[in-house]
Amino acid sequence: MADTVDDDRDHLHSMGYAQELHRGMSTFSNFAISFSIISILAGGFTSFWLGMVTSGPRVITLGWVIVGFFALLVGMAMGEICSAYPTAGGLYYWSAKLAKKNAARWSWFTGYFNLIGQIGVIASVDYGLAVFTAYFIRMFDDSFKLTVTSIFIIFLIMLVVHGMLNTFRIDLVKVLGNISVWWHVAGVAIIAGVLFIAPTNKRGIGGAFDKAPPGLTGWTGGVFVTVYLFALGLLLAQYTITGFDASAHVSEETKGARTEAPKAIVRSIYISAVAGLILNLSMIAALPKPGKDGDALYAGLVFGDKNDPFLVNAANRLISSAVGSGAAKLLVFIAVMGQFFCGLASVTANSRMIYAFSRDGALPGSKHWHKINKRTRTPTNSVWLGVTLSAIVGASSLYVRGTGAGRYSTAFFAMTGICVIGLYIAYAIPIYLRLTNPDFKVGPWNLKGYHKIVGWTSIVWIAIISVLFCAPLFWPFWKPWGSGNMFLDDGAGNSFFKINNFNFTGPLILLGAIFVMGYWRFSGKKWFTGPKVQGTREELLAIERELDALEHGRSVDPDHMA
Repeated sequence: MADTVDDDRDHLHSMGYAQELHRGMSTFSNFAISFSIISILAGGFTSFWLGMVTSGPRVITLGWVIVGFFALLVGMAMGEICSAYPTAGGLYYWSAKLAKKNAARWSWFTGYFNLIGQIGVIASVDYGLAVFTAYFIRMFDDSFKLTVTSIFIIFLIMLVVHGMLNTFRIDLVKVLGNISVWWHVAGVAIIAGVLFIAPTNKRGIGGAFDKAPPGLTGWTGGVFVTVYLFALGLLLAQYTITGFDASAHVSEETKGARTEAPKAIVRSIYISAVAGLILNLSMIAALPKPGKDGDALYAGLVFGDKNDPFLVNAANRLISSAVGSGAAKLLVFIAVMGQFFCGLASVTANSRMIYAFSRDGALPGSKHWHKINKRTRTPTNSVWLGVTLSAIVGASSLYVRGTGAGRYSTAFFAMTGICVIGLYIAYAIPIYLRLTNPDFKVGPWNLKGYHKIVGWTSIVWIAIISVLFCAPLFWPFWKPWGSGNMFLDDGAGNSFFKINNFNFTGPLILLGAIFVMGYWRFSGKKWFTGPKVQGTREELLAIERELDALEHGRSVDPDHMA
């Protein structure tokens, strides 16, 4: 194992970096980070309403197969690059090394879209966690109110806790990550077992390909609308299976990173897809049977009522309606803890990306964000920058309009869209550059010559999902589904063209792109040159000796340390 760590250090030196972070992660721990961020107990639960409201059980069932396949191709294409360049910078470093020209610009855009996507991940995961936590509290106390304010306060508390845990050594995050894997595996088994067996007079597994009740989104029509809604429903699985670039961001802390980080990316995707399918099939089995009364119950589970108007809680309402209160509390608690682990891993991955991006001088105040805690050898400042930016994005949930339940989904849907589009654009750029660079030298983990079919298919898929996440989910001028349903009321009895059903993902991504381009055009291109070399081999070794001494409490002169 010592030889492996030495090889990792030598390869990192060849890329120009010192071993500043503590390399203490095993293959399983690296896998645990990506698996925890994908977290079927997070995305598979908090976005379950999205599948329910579009095409229903059939898209929920097929979505995991379709999305799992294409996400696996994306992960394989990324894994091959990661094997050649296993560094905390991940995507933006890859782009800089793969670009035949304008390397700094490619690196800049990749890094900033990666950052935007990761902030969207943290904000959406911890906001969903806050909603689920609020629901869990109300299961014990009916007087507890689910309001945007109470949920935002819980959201901030979760962010702070995740920041504090990431302030300690990577060993703590590693242990919690390992626990997270087994929590997800056991949790899915328990939830699926209960929902397959316990409910009576429910739909059953035979309803896996049923359609959703008509009119829930306001879209009506023939084949086009059917295909359109089915495509939108794929976003349930697509939002869930993202964030697996985390394995690359912690590669400088992983033993045998050139082979183990790529393996972790691929494994986290296909294991999550299979487990997600099983979990959501059990939830489909617990849905009300189709029919007039069943359809009304189905709609109620999606949209809730005045005491719980959060679409994110559709999965919780389904569980509560399907099993007894005691069992429901257990299952919701399992989901809450899974989401907690997901948020923790998301902050970890984001802090490493910010650390690496700042190490190369790309962020305002880079010197500050690149500092390493001399005792824990973790990028503490980067942790709290990510937490702060996520809190700002999450504050968008405080702005709501009207009285209908739709208002509570607007911010969350935008957060998920920012997350997926930002990350997958950052995934697409190095994949494209690898395809157009005939001089790329593969690492020990590679696609054996199949990189073109895998890479180009991945890029096409990314283009499709980027469009879908900007598409309107609800028809702009809908009539309320059924009579007396408050979830489509704008507060004035008007047909809908309000903020409640507008998809802000596209405008927000566009604003982000304008900022990134503008910052590059008027400032960045004058000083950002791409990944920097920290020094000669002797200088890198000196940095490492200094860090080792500080870590163990020996006296040194830490000129470059925090």
